Amino acid sequence: METESEPYVRLASLRQLHQVMADMNTARSLADTLQTVAEGVVTALGYELACVNLVRPDGDLVVAAFAGNPAAEALITGRVGSRDSWERRLGMGEHWGDLVFIPHTEGWVLDDDDVPQWYTDGPAPRFEDEWHPADRLFAPMYAPGPQGSAAGGELIGVLSVDRPRNGRRPGAWGREALQMYAFQAAIAISNARLRANMQRALVRLEREQQALRASEESFRQAFEYAPSGMAIAEMGGDQHGRILRTNDALCRLLGRPASAMRRYSFSDLVHPEDIGTLLRTSAEGGRAELRLGRRDGTYVWVSLRNSVVADAADGPRFLLTHVEDIEERKRRELQLAHRASHDSLTGLPNSAELRSRLSSRLCQRASSPHSAVESVDAAYGHAAFDVAGPGFDFRQGAEPFDAYDHHVHTVAPDGAHDDGTKGLAVLFCDLDGFKSINDRFGHNAGDAVLIEVARRLSNGVRDGDTVARLGGDEFVILADGLGRADAQDLAVRLRNEIIQPIRAEGRAVRVGASFGIGWAHCGMTADEVLKSADERMYVEKRSRPKQHRRAG
Repeated sequence: METESEPYVRLASLRQLHQVMADMNTARSLADTLQTVAEGVVTALGYELACVNLVRPDGDLVVAAFAGNPAAEALITGRVGSRDSWERRLGMGEHWGDLVFIPHTEGWVLDDDDVPQWYTDGPAPRFEDEWHPADRLFAPMYAPGPQGSAAGGELIGVLSVDRPRNGRRPGAWGREALQMYAFQAAIAISNARLRANMQRALVRLEREQQALRASEESFRQAFEYAPSGMAIAEMGGDQHGRILRTNDALCRLLGRPASAMRRYSFSDLVHPEDIGTLLRTSAEGGRAELRLGRRDGTYVWVSLRNSVVADAADGPRFLLTHVEDIEERKRRELQLAHRASHDSLTGLPNSAELRSRLSSRLCQRASSPHSAVESVDAAYGHAAFDVAGPGFDFRQGAEPFDAYDHHVHTVAPDGAHDDGTKGLAVLFCDLDGFKSINDRFGHNAGDAVLIEVARRLSNGVRDGDTVARLGGDEFVILADGLGRADAQDLAVRLRNEIIQPIRAEGRAVRVGASFGIGWAHCGMTADEVLKSADERMYVEKRSRPKQHRRAG
């Protein structure tokens, strides 16, 4: 991947980050939530040390949780730093969005203030973006504002992070991930506080009538002024699930007045595709992420959690539903997942996504009547063609399967001639003459060629076919349901598209390409399929004189 491209983010890292966020939203207590927040920075964001500084009622900040170094944890946990010192820190240095980075060249003035801190040893940086042991990075956490945003929210704490494992200052993705994490941590801490207050209220509700009356006002305040949406619904009977009461936050979120909300149940508001998710959510302590309908006809992603509340000692029970706006998190998750699985230049699926899609079609055992075909030597399942052109688009062309017992085995055409068998063709494309364009006209011209070739390849395949950029000037096409002659015709059509002149940096250029056609079948791995097609492509490339490898 080019140096100017977005960094490659492993799907495993995204899953780990998502899991940490889920853990801190399901921690049993505020203390567990704070410790989960600190440990999540270390386990999911790639820092060796993390500290949660929580704002106390008097405004000062106390070290409430620490992760990464037991000695440092014992040294500073529970110590307090004044609000004035923290305001000074958050006003210094470089502001990366909501983050505050204080380089070692400025941070020395903070060594003697009253903020609890640790000291790390290490050599001076060798290059510009290397992390210095005295560098400081802070992520302020603000209480959620309207509709879950942090804009204008009150400061509830600060995350201090140190010593990135890669030894470098975080780049664009790392900064965005830390900022998003601080935003979600603030919501989790606010919700943990809210849950703690509500749990204490529920304990009082189960006692005598006098304690019930005393706690009703406290519950009403927590309900009405909660930053997230809240609702009370009937439990059991013919009207099970009907909404009885909502707070202002939920009414604003859905754009519906409280009087109108009382005509619905959540099953009336949920997106049709999420009905099953709602029904599978247990009434007692159930939690689900689904979409609720707004008044304007749009839908918003929410996290919905139910608790059971008794109206009196032996009276009816109701469902207290907490509705949290997670639209922004869902959007960021989709963006991060797309960046991790797609090439930033052409927008095509990248190598990891290609292998994932190919692997989803292949099982590693021969359990079908076609096992004899599946064991045919790969050399008989390939053909190669010379074509000219760069780039291509990768689309989902594989049908998922739940288990091998229900898997429709992928087979390859038998022999060197078209026998009528339809299989999954794998076309490996390598551009000819592309390096000379980069050398003569620069990388901007080369990028323009790759983008245009990607567009032409995408337009030249069927809607169900897949086109991906493997890396550099190499592309792979997955085309299911083709015979051997069909695959050859597809290669010829793509060649005819690619050899046409391409406008790049104000001039017309041409590139050629060599294609290797392979056939995937169960019993092979994705890497084996790609390697076989790649080898066929190089056989064809070497078999032709150099002067014939480009068109025009």
